[in-house]
Amino acid sequence: MNKFRFTIKLLVIATFLLAFTSIAQAQATRTWVSGVGDDVNPCSRTAPCKTFAGAISKTAAGGEIDALDPGGFGAVTITKNITLDGTDGAGFGSILASGVNGVNVNDSATGTPNTIVVTLRKLSINGAGTTLGVNGVNFTSGRRVNIEDCQIFNFSNAAVNVSLGATATSGGFVNIIDSNFYNTTRGIKLANAAAGSFVSAYVTHSTIANMSQNGVEVSTNGHVTLNDSSITFCTTAGINMNGGAGITANVINTQVSHNGTGLINNAALSQLGGSTFVDNATPISMTVNQAVKTFGTNNIAGAIVGGGLGLTPAQ
Repeated sequence: MNKFRFTIKLLVIATFLLAFTSIAQAQATRTWVSGVGDDVNPCSRTAPCKTFAGAISKTAAGGEIDALDPGGFGAVTITKNITLDGTDGAGFGSILASGVNGVNVNDSATGTPNTIVVTLRKLSINGAGTTLGVNGVNFTSGRRVNIEDCQIFNFSNAAVNVSLGATATSGGFVNIIDSNFYNTTRGIKLANAAAGSFVSAYVTHSTIANMSQNGVEVSTNGHVTLNDSSITFCTTAGINMNGGAGITANVINTQVSHNGTGLINNAALSQLGGSTFVDNATPISMTVNQAVKTFGTNNIAGAIVGGGLGLTPAQ
């Protein structure tokens, strides 16, 4: 009897170890999704998954999910270091997100919150539907989000919403490269609630257009640099610095046109260089004298509102 019990224990242990090994093996560094895939698959190239949500549990931290062929791969919540790549050629990564966020980045429930790095590359994120999606990318906890060559449109709040909580004391970063945001309420919205912390966004070679409120909205502890980009046809403002003192904007070689106001600067600090403000109802409005500074190479059409002396040289 004792020998029988011992044998049973060994079998249980062996079964557990095999199951653990199987789970470990399932965490591949690279996985694949396909329009004709199935989430019961291992997400390999020859047996791809159907959705990003199905593939993410089978992808190791730091790994990559690639689109094998065109398809809509669904909204997803990301809690670990990962890359979602729509790829070139045969692949085309689409996310349809009616009524929800397209991509949630939130590592708050992990053992190391505010640390993950997420890259979104070559994706079309569309909130169209009977009920518009909320945010294209909703970044609430993590260290960095890279958005490369993406199209984000048709959302009721923002194409990219960064709203870090009070625990994000080490700050957060967003890098946006070669991307287009349009037909949302806001293009980019930045805030970090952690006292003394920050959230910084760097935007280059990108277009923000047709926003029902603001192209870029910067509030608590927010900082943005816009370089070689354009912000057009935003009803309220192209850039709205509404968080008061301590937030900043650098607008470099950027066109801001056809907006209600090109730049609203409420006690923040904005620095302009090589930029053009044309065909806005008001080019620049500031509530504090000398809050908007210039490197002297800008083209500004129209009367600047507020601030007494208007623009002052950047030093």
